[in-house]
Amino acid sequence: MIKSFTSLITTIVIVLVIFGLSVFTVYETDRAIVARLGELKKNSDGKVKVYNPGLHWKLPLIDVVHIFDARLNMTEVPSERIVTKEKEVLMVDLFVQWRINDYALYYNTTHGVAEGVSGRDRADQLLSQDVKGVLHSEFGQRTLQNVVSGERKELMETLRFRANEDITGYGMEIVDVRVNRVEYPPEVNAKVFARMSSERNRVAVAYRASGESKAAIIRADADRMARVMLAEAQKDAERLRGEGDSKAAQIYADSYNQSPEFYRFYRSLEAYKNTFKDKNDILVLKPDGDFFKYFQSIGQGANQ
Repeated sequence: MIKSFTSLITTIVIVLVIFGLSVFTVYETDRAIVARLGELKKNSDGKVKVYNPGLHWKLPLIDVVHIFDARLNMTEVPSERIVTKEKEVLMVDLFVQWRINDYALYYNTTHGVAEGVSGRDRADQLLSQDVKGVLHSEFGQRTLQNVVSGERKELMETLRFRANEDITGYGMEIVDVRVNRVEYPPEVNAKVFARMSSERNRVAVAYRASGESKAAIIRADADRMARVMLAEAQKDAERLRGEGDSKAAQIYADSYNQSPEFYRFYRSLEAYKNTFKDKNDILVLKPDGDFFKYFQSIGQGANQ
């Protein structure tokens, strides 16, 4: 009884193991091909059979399944020194988007080439070599201006088209080629920056000289306007002073005509006030002189 149960369990396990080795799953994002004793399985029409997503059968220990990513792949191409039409040396970084369009051809091209090199690594090597060759050729026919901005869109399309001409033989199709960065090599950057700095300094000196020239013109114009305004103000002041003196003289004259004696008395008082400003002033005059005429009159009036 126990031996029969053990045999049943063993049989079930063997069946499950054989079943597990006889099926394989292809996911939605993948495609697969099967190699039987090293030769790819084919359809009745002689073409290599490609397995779509789903559960499939194979012969255990005889069939080997190779699964490939059916989605878009991206390969970054390392920086490459490129010489333009103007003999300018540039460092160019770019990436390539591609996909497999012939799984059998891709397998024969990229698998079993060298020990320790995966199919994807081999595909990246082939893509990089192909794109770099086209890159050198196309950049060598264009100037730096065309590469950076002028014909950038046309250049990317040309790179994709020409690279596809060679890479199709590897079972791959390039969908897009894009340049990440275009810059000068490190040893050239210092010279470029020095030249740019010199140019900026030259422009700064030109702006500074232009500003100083304009400032001198503005200062000269302001000084001229100030002198003109001062002259006009002095002219107006002299005119107003003359008019005031004229009116004052007229008033004095009118007052003199109305009372000559009072006018003479007023003028004498003004003279006294201006003469005796300081207590230390000393005048040597005759008491009966004209200067003290009104003092004498005041004294005679007091005696009377």
